[in-house]
Amino acid sequence: MTNTGDMRPAVFFDRDGVLNQDKGYIYKIQDWVWIEGAINTIKRFNDANYWVFVVTNQSGVGRGLYTEEDVNQIHDHVRSELTEQGAKIDDIRYCPHHTDAKINAYKTDCNWRKPGSGMMQDLISSWSVDKENSLLIGDKETDLQAARNIQIKALFFEGGDLEEFVRQAGYPKL
Repeated sequence: MTNTGDMRPAVFFDRDGVLNQDKGYIYKIQDWVWIEGAINTIKRFNDANYWVFVVTNQSGVGRGLYTEEDVNQIHDHVRSELTEQGAKIDDIRYCPHHTDAKINAYKTDCNWRKPGSGMMQDLISSWSVDKENSLLIGDKETDLQAARNIQIKALFFEGGDLEEFVRQAGYPKL
């Protein structure tokens, strides 16, 4: 999915710990629990004409705990739930690689894995992103570093109500 139309700011969300409760290796639909305010936050960014992206490390694939199909199924479920609430994610990138992967195909030092910025760079090159006014919301230092690597503002989310956190940070900018 690519859009080369009008330039818009983007919000890049880390997934586990920002959009959903991070209970470790979330890959089953029944284990997905939204963070308070996450759906409304996504809708607010949609309404403010931001691109909404998810960038998530998924080393559980490389570790053999679940498959890429499991990742895609949970992302389909997330998109379906958002659609029911009048919200949407424009695109998702995930990195299944890890240097300690048990499956050789995923055992690599990949620049998509945060703190690398490959996922964000790929989205920026695939969509018309106004980088200067974009931001990433993450819950780990590796998330923030990925954004800093390509000069995008980063917000550190420590939990709680995501909508209130974003509002207090002054986003989305209209």
